[in-house]
Amino acid sequence: MTADATRTIEEREVSEWWATGLTRIAPGEIELRGYPIERLIGEASFVDVVWLLLRGELPEPEQARLLEAALLASVDHGPQAPSIAAARMAATCGVGLNNAVASGINLLGDVHGGAGQQCMEVLAGIRDRHAAGEDLAEVVADVLAEYRSAGRYVPGFGHRFHPRDPRRDPLLGLVAEAARAGIVAGEHLAAAEELERALASGRARPVPMNIDGATAVVYAELGFPPELGRGLFVLARSVGVLAHAWEERQGGARIKGPIPRRLLAAYTGPAARPVPER
Repeated sequence: MTADATRTIEEREVSEWWATGLTRIAPGEIELRGYPIERLIGEASFVDVVWLLLRGELPEPEQARLLEAALLASVDHGPQAPSIAAARMAATCGVGLNNAVASGINLLGDVHGGAGQQCMEVLAGIRDRHAAGEDLAEVVADVLAEYRSAGRYVPGFGHRFHPRDPRRDPLLGLVAEAARAGIVAGEHLAAAEELERALASGRARPVPMNIDGATAVVYAELGFPPELGRGLFVLARSVGVLAHAWEERQGGARIKGPIPRRLLAAYTGPAARPVPER
């Protein structure tokens, strides 16, 4: 085998190490899923390209409209959200803007930021059982019984602050409209609405869907797997994290802790005591 042939094999091994079907680059050329970037610029929206990279093709306008609505609805929920608060606190510590944003994003996990993915999984299970022939109301009753017996909240429903999440109705309205037009099947929407009805049954106050539940319906109806549903939430919330970190930096405050400086965290340890002699 010649040196040139060996080099060709080695080069191919190296170039295939991070092989990708997403992006092709060459001197003066960039293609996303086969589309030249210069043709996408000005013709496609950011949401179109999000769909393109994640799904392989450009979305239909109605699909892009639904995805954009869900992303927009999730961008921010104020500085009391842990991810936002962490980013703002980091921004006062002199770190770079990227570090402040990363501090906030890294707080998005199962407890804070994970309910959308969890709700998508619940809705998919209900949808699958109903598609297999089980009665929808009975399936939902089974699911609720499981959560109640375990003492767990159903992800995507109820809100600690909003009696009725203002983002619910417009998002579900868009999904219902898309279902009537045949753009989405509406099966996850039906599962979520039945779950909402069952949760409200026998209660003085209903337990409506929150932003996690409403966006779970959108992402599931659009065919995104649950894990990507969480990724899309992180993508959307990164806008709010960035804006809050930037705003805090402009304020000029340094090293802001979790509570105002004149206050101290309550101490619950032992009273002051002498160090024993040794």
